[in-house]
Amino acid sequence: MTETGDELGGAVMGIDLGTAWSCVGVYRQGRVEILTNEHGGRTTPSYVAFTDTERLVGDAAKNQAARNPANTIFGTKRLMGKRFSDASVQSDTKLWPFKVTAGRGDKPMIAANYKRKPKLVAAEEIGSMLLGKMEGGRRGLPRRPRHGRRGHGPRVVRHRAASCYQGRLRRRGPERHRHRPRARGRGHRLWPPRKHGGGGTTSVALLAVAAGKITVLATAGEPHLGGEDFDSRMVEHLADQFKAEYNKDVSGSARALVRLRAACEHAKRTLSSATWAAIEIDCLLDGIDFRTAITRDQFEDLNLDLFCKCLDPIKKCLGNATIRRSDVHDVVLVGGSTRIPRVRRMLQDLFDGKELCPDINPEEAVARGAAILGAMASHVPAGDLLDLFLLDATPHSLGVEESGDGIMTVIVPKNTTIPIRREQIISLQSHHKRGVVISVFQGENATARENRLLGELKLSGVHHGDGPHTGAKRQIPVCFDIDADGVLTVYATVTPSGSVRQLTEP
Repeated sequence: MTETGDELGGAVMGIDLGTAWSCVGVYRQGRVEILTNEHGGRTTPSYVAFTDTERLVGDAAKNQAARNPANTIFGTKRLMGKRFSDASVQSDTKLWPFKVTAGRGDKPMIAANYKRKPKLVAAEEIGSMLLGKMEGGRRGLPRRPRHGRRGHGPRVVRHRAASCYQGRLRRRGPERHRHRPRARGRGHRLWPPRKHGGGGTTSVALLAVAAGKITVLATAGEPHLGGEDFDSRMVEHLADQFKAEYNKDVSGSARALVRLRAACEHAKRTLSSATWAAIEIDCLLDGIDFRTAITRDQFEDLNLDLFCKCLDPIKKCLGNATIRRSDVHDVVLVGGSTRIPRVRRMLQDLFDGKELCPDINPEEAVARGAAILGAMASHVPAGDLLDLFLLDATPHSLGVEESGDGIMTVIVPKNTTIPIRREQIISLQSHHKRGVVISVFQGENATARENRLLGELKLSGVHHGDGPHTGAKRQIPVCFDIDADGVLTVYATVTPSGSVRQLTEP
């Protein structure tokens, strides 16, 4: 998400760059306006398409997906910061009509044909194209940006690195990246928890608001659980039904998969207000027309385990902050998937029948919050909403594998208020004569290798310590520094020279 200031109107833009949909808000004259795109829509599909003659972004890309399935790209925010070999990536690619391959360092790369030539693009590049679309062509947007953009990024550290790179691709890096729960919290100044159910993730932030200060008490989330997963369940169900009726497998046809997914997405939205939805697709495969219907009960049964999984981050968030459910004043829902009736009922039951906060549009809340955050950072004078101060927190524990025993040594515990700087001397086993490797992990598992490896810091010229060169233990001073944007920099001091090595994971 980003923001842009303007000299003439004192305006700041906030962009919610979502997995499925994106939205733009502008803060000016003490209020936030949601801008429409060239088609009059307040949200824009997060789609990019490559054709023989041009590149399409947004509605134009999505509208031609059935004609050009292998080169119409969507959902790629789920690839940011991931490795191709990750189980979540392998699961997603099975139902995507476009091809994803392993690039250098196991980085997922999207294969497409552009102007009749093969092209490999990273998810961050797709994000940059979407960002460019959201910045330009918005009705009502002032000209001559002054303050730069403000970035709202994903919750995981590796995802933030991808978002920062994505911003650099646009040649105008975001001033700040913010987690989605905190961005919308700023927009509404409510007591949480705030539950975000978007296209790709489910995340929760528990906030305390008092005297203009917003404190993040705890965060939790499922980085791979959202509306896209609900769509995929319906796609699999209807594909099985089609195969049972006609002995034809739609999974082998990219065009059929795109059309079936589009019908499922439309049906899901319909089922938020109706008890059944018709599925009608002409010539789905081999000239066969597919006519069926799905009820709200069927849709809920297909996804019941996923709906239940959405509650886990809330319970974890409350437990980490030692807050009772009865102490929560307001529950704010954000993201299109929070419109699903079963999800809303389950949340109300979890909070003993408490009424969910009804006064915000779930699809627009993040963009509104981002615009306000940008106005604050840009010191645009306009109204009481700027009299706020946010104390953010780390969503995951950060640490290293120490002493060769495989145990995770936590340097910065999760939910630590940032910015933060922590120093510690760690003991490392070396199996090389003149060097050691510091492996930096993110996660809550006691076994380091069960967490996500963020990167490795290789040190040479290290003091040998006790014992022979090979297998000796080294005492290494390390420092974990996390700035206000959640950018982690790890410093290690090489003894006896005193030289410093550094690893940065935005």
